[in-house]
Amino acid sequence: MSTPEVKSELVRFPVQSTGERIAEVATILRLAGGLHTISGRIALEAELHTPQIVQRVRKDLAELYGIRSDAKQLPPSSTRPGAPQFLVRVLDGETLARQLGLLDQRRRQIRGLPNRLTTGAPAELAAIWRGAFLARGGLTAPGRSANLEIVCPSNEVAMALVGAASRIGVDAKSREIRGQHKVLIRDSEAISEMLGLMGAQQARTSWDELRRARETRATANRLVNFDDANLRRSAQASVAACARVERAMEILGDSIPEHLRYAGELRLTHREASLDDLGARAEPPLTKDAVAGRIRRLLAMADKEAELRGVPGTEASLPEELDRI
Repeated sequence: MSTPEVKSELVRFPVQSTGERIAEVATILRLAGGLHTISGRIALEAELHTPQIVQRVRKDLAELYGIRSDAKQLPPSSTRPGAPQFLVRVLDGETLARQLGLLDQRRRQIRGLPNRLTTGAPAELAAIWRGAFLARGGLTAPGRSANLEIVCPSNEVAMALVGAASRIGVDAKSREIRGQHKVLIRDSEAISEMLGLMGAQQARTSWDELRRARETRATANRLVNFDDANLRRSAQASVAACARVERAMEILGDSIPEHLRYAGELRLTHREASLDDLGARAEPPLTKDAVAGRIRRLLAMADKEAELRGVPGTEASLPEELDRI
């Protein structure tokens, strides 16, 4: 799933409400364009990425305002990969800009978004975000750095989008990154929610599937690492136990009680076996606790004898890299 795929779905999203259509097209023109004076007249321009978005904007302008707009393809940019490829222009755009709320009383472009849009109904707030994504949105696949972002022309626009998202229950943050004002949604579930609210239901389904697959893989990896760590600890414990048992039998020699000697020899004969396995191999079979108890008494007897004789005990035989047990 990619940004172009999401935009392709959003640009086909059917909108019947006039208020939602106005919110969407006004946001597109605010984020993707600007006001310019040409021959003394205010022109409204927007740089867009695909012919489908161009067609949607021109259709809205014609049907909502009776405005005829021009469109042309921009020359490719080698310095800005992914730059907009098309320009939509309304040459005499002052009246339209005022109707959209993009121009203030002093004929200056507003710094944020029109107030009547950001205080609209939930469907209109979602339309603002749909327009923002079509104009300057991007989506990074779910994973460690997943995010949905909107590049904004000003901090005021970014804060307006943050407020609109909050009013429809989605947490978004405003950040200035390398001189660009951006609005970011980084929580995977919040991104899913916003995709659905904007109207990209197929993208939302794909996003959720990718997210679940990644979470499943991450869980599997954690379990594998957990098992590996347990195996390492188990192997270290086995080596340490065998080293101590060998030293105990060396210290005690022939004075070892027979039942303790048997447990020690069982441990040395089956070095990688668990205590349960050792008990099952004993004749007659022993419980795990019985085997552990006999080996523990064997080591304690040897350490006490070593202390009386002034010689190194069982732990002296452990390699330095092994944990003491």
